[in-house]
Amino acid sequence: MAEVLEVERREKVGSAATTRLRREGKVPAVLYGHGESNEHLAVPKVQVSTLIRHHSKTVELKGAVAETALVNHIHWDPLGIEVLHLDLIRVNLKEEVEVTVAIHTRGESVGVRNGGMLLENMHEVDIRCPAGSIPDALDVDVSELDLGAHLTAGDLELPEGVILVTETDAVIVRIEEPKGSSDDDEAESGIGAEPEVIAKGGDSDESDA
Repeated sequence: MAEVLEVERREKVGSAATTRLRREGKVPAVLYGHGESNEHLAVPKVQVSTLIRHHSKTVELKGAVAETALVNHIHWDPLGIEVLHLDLIRVNLKEEVEVTVAIHTRGESVGVRNGGMLLENMHEVDIRCPAGSIPDALDVDVSELDLGAHLTAGDLELPEGVILVTETDAVIVRIEEPKGSSDDDEAESGIGAEPEVIAKGGDSDESDA
């Protein structure tokens, strides 16, 4: 279900107007696409926070503009704390779009219970699907992964109508074996072994006799 954003038009643009807007608890946004003119909008900051928390990709714009849009880009401040701007693209819910969605792992793997470490190589993948069918995230079950095992993007279960764009052999999660285990085995195998000593000139006494 698309997130709903109550928007209003921005009559003024520029750094001074944008700063004033943020002080009022709003985030500037621009809506474009489909050959129509750009719309400069303002979105309540609290609704933007909900949008991000839900990982929503499509939004229903209400208020000054009634449109369905795709969240094309979120501009953050240098510290990645505050949202500075939203880029929105007009879409038809049936048209295919290419987007990036998050990967969520679930379950406790066999390998972790055996002392291994779960490493997430990728936190998101690229997919293509109708704008109205974009999943909030893709789940991957890691419970059967043992030490040294891994899952690739091709192992993800995709909803109907969703096509994977990311390379299928890209490793998304793996179980790393405990570090030092092989070194410990080698060290244990060498316990009690006498080093071979070759004395210099060992045959010289016999030759001098």
